[in-house]
Amino acid sequence: MSRIPSTSRSVLRRIVHLMALAAATVPQLLLVSAAAGQETAPPAPPPPTVTVSTPLVRELVEWQEFTGQFAPVEYVEVRARVSGYLQSIHFEDGQLVEEGDLLFVIDPRPFEAALAAAEAQLASAQARYELAQQQLERAESLLRTDNIPTSTFDERVQEARVAAAGVQEAEATVLNARLDLDYTRINAPVSGRIGRREISIGNLVSGGVSGQATRLTTIVSLDPIYFDFDMSESYYLAYQRAIDAGLLQPHREGGVEVDARLFDDGNGHWPYHGRIDFVDNRIDRSSGTIRMRAIFPNEDLFLTPGQFGILRLPGSPRYAAMLLPDSAILSDQDRRIVLTVDENNVVVPKVVRPGPTELGLRIIRSGLEPDDRVIINGLVRARPGAPVTPEEGTIELPEGVEAGSLTQ
Repeated sequence: MSRIPSTSRSVLRRIVHLMALAAATVPQLLLVSAAAGQETAPPAPPPPTVTVSTPLVRELVEWQEFTGQFAPVEYVEVRARVSGYLQSIHFEDGQLVEEGDLLFVIDPRPFEAALAAAEAQLASAQARYELAQQQLERAESLLRTDNIPTSTFDERVQEARVAAAGVQEAEATVLNARLDLDYTRINAPVSGRIGRREISIGNLVSGGVSGQATRLTTIVSLDPIYFDFDMSESYYLAYQRAIDAGLLQPHREGGVEVDARLFDDGNGHWPYHGRIDFVDNRIDRSSGTIRMRAIFPNEDLFLTPGQFGILRLPGSPRYAAMLLPDSAILSDQDRRIVLTVDENNVVVPKVVRPGPTELGLRIIRSGLEPDDRVIINGLVRARPGAPVTPEEGTIELPEGVEAGSLTQ
């Protein structure tokens, strides 16, 4: 048996020793590696936090808003009926006047002279008529005794008739002259606010009944006041359908109450209350709208004819509506979606049909239940089908909107 050299035996012992050392070290390295892996792996994040609330439910009426213009119930252009020189003005520009107040005086002296001449002509005509009557009475007595021919009597009859007609003509002339004299004093035909004088004292005024007569000023009535607005054919048709179904009152009967505000009035503040009093008899072919009119009291005379405003018209009967803020409604192409949280705190999307905005919130017509928990804050952290951590919140009306009676 051959013997292993001593050098080889030394190398062999070193290899065996290294293999034993490696065998003992590998499990320790595996344990250290596993421990290191457990320390660096991050824990699973908690579900995101969102704010949820049930829809706000309120008894309300849906309103449709229309822009229109206030107009006077009565508008008068004051013009002269007779020609002459303007003698005096009896008002201040822009003041309030009452019906019958004296406004202008045209120099009456020429008309006084014309009236005196007409009265003199009347007196002359009456004298001729009296003479004709006396001659007729004599002719009648002579005719009974056959002292005058019948032709002479007939002449006396005709003379009396002509004299009577002359009296009537003279009376008409006197009446016309008296009217002309009265027209020299121009009074306010209606009560309201008068405009500026458009002619000064001393100017010649052209009178008459045509449009060529001089316009002296204008007067507009203020209380009550009209509000004119146009409704589109589609809205008008929808209202007609609702009226036929018994949901709304007919507009033409004057019982539909409306509200109005000016452009600087706060949102939700409608200080003026009136009613519809006129609906036009046709739809304008060029614009596809129908003219409607409301009437409002204006006791403080704050509203001014020509002023623009906004009118709201009831578009539905009173009912319990579900309201959400627009920020809680998402768009998915042609659909509108809200994200809800179920009993397991999982996000569930629901397709809804929104309506108009009322009280600063959006009406939800369908697709939602009153007890659904809707995500109103944290939508960017919510994913359909993923869990969330809901926090209870509330839906409140925007600032400045009257709360009224709410049910939630």
